[in-house]
Amino acid sequence: MIIKNKKNRRGWVRIIEASVAILLITSVLLIVFNRENIKEKNISSKIYEKEISILREIQLNKSLRAEILNLNAGDLPVNWSDAHFPLGVKNKIKNRTLDYLSCEANVCKINGECKLVNSVEKDTYVQSVLITVSPTQESEFFPRQLKLFCWRN
Repeated sequence: MIIKNKKNRRGWVRIIEASVAILLITSVLLIVFNRENIKEKNISSKIYEKEISILREIQLNKSLRAEILNLNAGDLPVNWSDAHFPLGVKNKIKNRTLDYLSCEANVCKINGECKLVNSVEKDTYVQSVLITVSPTQESEFFPRQLKLFCWRN
């Protein structure tokens, strides 16, 4: 009877050891996957902050804003690859873009369609800003939307 009891105990001990091992492995895997998810969220917020920063600089710069507003309303939307896309705006975006990003922009009507011409098979981060005349200008009011599309290289 004593021999039978020791065998039962060894069986239960092995079951508990296996269960603890499975729990440890599962915990390690969850921690690793969670870290990857946190890194992705951090990079997304950095990209969005950078896009907003670039767009604000363009929005507050009189000459860059004028380049956008001087586009013929009939030509809108103006895509990044179009010959008449504002050169100063394009250079500002290229100079301020982070090394690990590729970015393109479009100038569109406020309520018009404004999408990326070339499809990108990666996560695309998009921000837009309204470009309007300054209150002191006495020209017609035709606001534009500048939309910035960025993705990781």
